[in-house]
Amino acid sequence: MSTKTPLVSVITPTYNRADFIGEAVESVLAQTYPHFEFLIVDDGSEDNTDDVLKPYLADSRIRVFRQENQGQSIARNLALAEAKGEYICFLDSDNYWPKDKLEQQVRLFAEFPDTDVLYGDNVIINEEGCEVSRNNMSRYSGNIARHMIKDNCVAMNTTMARRRCFDEMGGMSGKRRVADDYDLWLRLSARYVFRYEPRYWAWYRVMEDQISSDKTRRFQVNEEIIFDFRKDFPEALSDKEFRAGFAHFYIRKGRYLGSVGKKTEGLKEIAKAIQYDPLQLNVWRALLAVLLK
Repeated sequence: MSTKTPLVSVITPTYNRADFIGEAVESVLAQTYPHFEFLIVDDGSEDNTDDVLKPYLADSRIRVFRQENQGQSIARNLALAEAKGEYICFLDSDNYWPKDKLEQQVRLFAEFPDTDVLYGDNVIINEEGCEVSRNNMSRYSGNIARHMIKDNCVAMNTTMARRRCFDEMGGMSGKRRVADDYDLWLRLSARYVFRYEPRYWAWYRVMEDQISSDKTRRFQVNEEIIFDFRKDFPEALSDKEFRAGFAHFYIRKGRYLGSVGKKTEGLKEIAKAIQYDPLQLNVWRALLAVLLK
């Protein structure tokens, strides 16, 4: 494959998303950049996903793999092991892309060759596909570990990453069924250069049955992930940066618990934030905010 037309591997895990996966597939096939392979992993679906995918299999760029239900991280790793592209993209089966997503990103990698991971913003839609919001969290470029330790600012479905990142540091950890995307990008932020572009590169569907919608569980897992990161990559940040990152995490967790009526639990989390960074003004603001709820 020419360096001007590098192969892009698109990876989609799916489980019981027959109602939506057709839209995801169509958005990939509609890409203005045609040099891609599309690896779909059916993670033990029990609906009619097979029937929905069957008409698309005539396209030689599409490969479908099937496994017993083991979670989307294992499914993504299966596809990563089979991928042949110079670049890797992830698309969940209930989301979809604008038609020039791949073309724009390949062009930006050529324009900014020091970039290892490229990402952008989501358009949030509901289960029916209606737009809910275009508001996105703050995102960052460069060596973003000091930001990632506070919160996951990388939108998974918008990313394109160099294949060598996964060859050198591995794919999804598979340790947890929640927040494995955070684990991945946090690990990669220890070594690689990220570039954020303020462009809407994915429509992201929010539904009640999504694992990521369980916010309490997600906070618990994120805490485990940042502790693992500090243990595995102690040189990625200074001690001051680690402490500021942990304090910020406990502020977010404490304020969330306070907002859902769990004031005592919230105050305990704010106390942890104070222990990590007592000179940070935001921890005291958070304390007042939770106390006054």
